Amino acid sequence: MRVTRVAVLVAFGLLILASNRSIPSGLAEGSVRQQLIGAWQLVSNEEMVNGKLTKQDQTGILTYTSDGHMSVQIMDKLSDKNPSASRDGGPVKYSANGYESYFGTYDVNEAAHSVTHHVQGALVRSLIGTDLTRIYTFSGKQLVLISSRPDESWRIVWEHY
Repeated sequence: MRVTRVAVLVAFGLLILASNRSIPSGLAEGSVRQQLIGAWQLVSNEEMVNGKLTKQDQTGILTYTSDGHMSVQIMDKLSDKNPSASRDGGPVKYSANGYESYFGTYDVNEAAHSVTHHVQGALVRSLIGTDLTRIYTFSGKQLVLISSRPDESWRIVWEHY
């Protein structure tokens, strides 16, 4: 009798846990949007600097929520390799004083393999109200993003926490 009660309580607890982890409506399991959800840590960021693809010494976090919101923060590390911790990374200014930060909503276009960030707030105010489209690929726990703009040459790799 005691074993039966414990088994029923364990089963009930697992049922509650499973219901709390269900996929929100509108998200198919295995969809790109579902794969994006969560927090990602910066692994690497390579940018074209003086005609050469150069790995940047940075740290950062990218977050996508199930209800369609996103935010990103990237900070240059101070080091011997990167003493000034500032640069102009192309035609669009994303950072100020070695820090990039913006937030907003996002949409996924699976046919185009793209995610578009609709910027609602940003450290660099000229980004507010813009749409930043990124081409994505997944590799294991990693998300690779590149700009959809032909005048930007960078590649950023994130890893799911």
